[in-house]
Amino acid sequence: MPHHVFGIRHHGPGSARSLVQALSALQPDCILIEGPPEADSILPLAAHEQMQPPVALLLYAPDEPQRAVYYPFADYSPEWQAIRYALAQQIPVRFMDLPVGNSFARDKAAESVEAADEPNASAVIRRDPLALLAEAAGYADSERWWEHMVEERQDSSQLFQAILEAMTALRNEVDTDCPRDTAEYEREQLREAHMRKTIRQANKDGFQTIAVVCGAWHAPVLQTLPSAKADDALLKGLPKLKTTATWVPWTHERLSSASGYGAGVDAPGWYAHLWKCSEAGVCHSPLQTRWLTRVAHTFRAQGLDISSAHIIETVRLAETVAAMRNRPRPGLAELNEAVQSVMLFGDATPMQLLHRKLLVGEALGSVPDETPQTPLQQDLTQEQKRLRLKPSASDADLLLDLRKSTDLERSYLLRRLQLLGIDWGKGGKRANGKGTFKESWRTLWQPEFAIRLIEAGFWGNTLAEAATHKLIKQAQDTHSLEQLASMAHESLYANLPNAVDVLMQRLQAEAAISSDIVHLMQALPELARLLRYGDVRKTSVEQVSHVVTGMVTRICIGLPNACSALNEEAAEAMFKHIQSVQEAVNLLDDDSFSQQWTQTLQALLDQHGLHTLLAGRCCRLLLQSGAVAEDESARRFGLALSTANDPAQAAAWIDGFLRDSGQLLIYDETLWNLIDRWISTLGDETFQQLLPVLRRTFATFTAPERRQMGERVKQGQAALPVTSATNDMDASRAEAALPLVAMILGLEVIHAS
Repeated sequence: MPHHVFGIRHHGPGSARSLVQALSALQPDCILIEGPPEADSILPLAAHEQMQPPVALLLYAPDEPQRAVYYPFADYSPEWQAIRYALAQQIPVRFMDLPVGNSFARDKAAESVEAADEPNASAVIRRDPLALLAEAAGYADSERWWEHMVEERQDSSQLFQAILEAMTALRNEVDTDCPRDTAEYEREQLREAHMRKTIRQANKDGFQTIAVVCGAWHAPVLQTLPSAKADDALLKGLPKLKTTATWVPWTHERLSSASGYGAGVDAPGWYAHLWKCSEAGVCHSPLQTRWLTRVAHTFRAQGLDISSAHIIETVRLAETVAAMRNRPRPGLAELNEAVQSVMLFGDATPMQLLHRKLLVGEALGSVPDETPQTPLQQDLTQEQKRLRLKPSASDADLLLDLRKSTDLERSYLLRRLQLLGIDWGKGGKRANGKGTFKESWRTLWQPEFAIRLIEAGFWGNTLAEAATHKLIKQAQDTHSLEQLASMAHESLYANLPNAVDVLMQRLQAEAAISSDIVHLMQALPELARLLRYGDVRKTSVEQVSHVVTGMVTRICIGLPNACSALNEEAAEAMFKHIQSVQEAVNLLDDDSFSQQWTQTLQALLDQHGLHTLLAGRCCRLLLQSGAVAEDESARRFGLALSTANDPAQAAAWIDGFLRDSGQLLIYDETLWNLIDRWISTLGDETFQQLLPVLRRTFATFTAPERRQMGERVKQGQAALPVTSATNDMDASRAEAALPLVAMILGLEVIHAS
């Protein structure tokens, strides 16, 4: 027989090691591997020195980039080792699975069919065909059975023959009761038919010793080749979509079964350790010691006190547990149990760290520069190199100083990617400290970003161009002032001037025809932050200033009418909008804006029928700005708490005035006494009705403020003593000190004439 079938598990160091040994003994002149034939042309890149697993083949439809599929490979994947062996020996290597273009076309046709096949026992077995064998051998799951029988096997001389016999028996058992009318069964028949067709073609091409590497489940049906007529009939007339293939970096996290990957393994990091040790020729005992040493280093980095004695005792316990279980040597389960018992004293919590850092791992592969890429992918790669911002599979904190050109452009890059739906960086908020020139980011690269980049290529060939076109399209499709303001904010932060121009025009147009004051109030804070923050990023905000001027004027004119006849729910919403506008006006720090806003608040305060919640807030804001004197605010406070007023309205006025203002109540004797006397006059029933409103108000105070108020009430203090102001300053003596103070501060002293 000119071809030899090797049934493997898709990711396993034992299978990979045994396969390399078998290929070296066989010396084939052609290798066929289960995989997408469309990727044959880029297989030579696997031998490139820049190619570092884990990596994946990405197959996608250029006209429909959302149709994509990945074929991941780790260094210990048998298929990867077969590819590397073929390239090193300079023998032909081909993929033989059903072309992805056929699968895409069939999936597209099936999307119109709403009914889906119900899962059944046979289908479950097909997804995990080793479950029956593991159960028969007394194992809880197929992962543990395969690891013990194959991955940890030392003598692999008869391994593939044993796998073939086991899979033959299993398929005979399962196929007897398997329904033949399911989509899964039909797809499997097509795949295996194409594999056999590829083997026949290799025979026709004159190869004498063909090695066929496939999943263990397919091995029995590829061992002998039936007549080609039936397979050709199955494959005839299959629809097909145009596809493109490339290599992309992958991660150990995406190789794990926890990620949802159907062919994943529980512990990719552990398997990588097994493979590296087998390559280095390390025997099993040092393998355990090396692993536990890495475990100890990981815990030490997190501040746990792990000594060499811990490692020794952990090895001994793992070997003892393995012996009790009639195992020739400890496996991962025994090592984990020993680590938790000896190093962690039974505490399972740090094992989560071990799982993330070592058992799964944070490895991120790399691909050669020559790998086929879309223009947008090429632009991102160039920007990453230019800005020295390397992707990583582990979380990394990034603090950017926007006064530095490199950090500023890094911020632009991360924000442009966010606009394209690629959240490589999350955060981008102002970092702690003075000024607005620092941003805090948290970066984590995900393999699926590759397909999102391909999809984003629809908008342009560079990140700036793509983000600009996407924003402009979104701006044309929305009429929300708040959304337009937010998009303008994002475009300015991402340094997209063309998008800013369009968004400012859209904002101005929508603001000019908008009759809803609430929408204007919602949009203003975002634009105010834009004006305040734009100069730090060295971008022009003249257009923003023009739009903001018009919006402030329209808000001030229309707000009194918008506040008429509001119920409690509407008044609460308007309360938040008024507070947001107040913060925006403070942020803008413009005298004309402040004057307009103060006059508007004055008009609201004197407006008949204004909801008492808003009246209290207007009085509070005017007091804070100095437009209303303390005596006047106390007078209005007293009028609001008059016994002639409804208690519920009085409570709402207090809520509007005092919300988030605990310090004012603590240190203002007049306000404290007014509230104290008012509460004392309330009856029990009225007090119970008002208690929720009062509690809501006092809940906005900080814990120290509430504690200080409680102490004063407990001690029976009416108010804190007020220190009378004194004016006994000696002006001549103070002026004598000015030159020294000016010298310290580096200021120029201007003496009064």
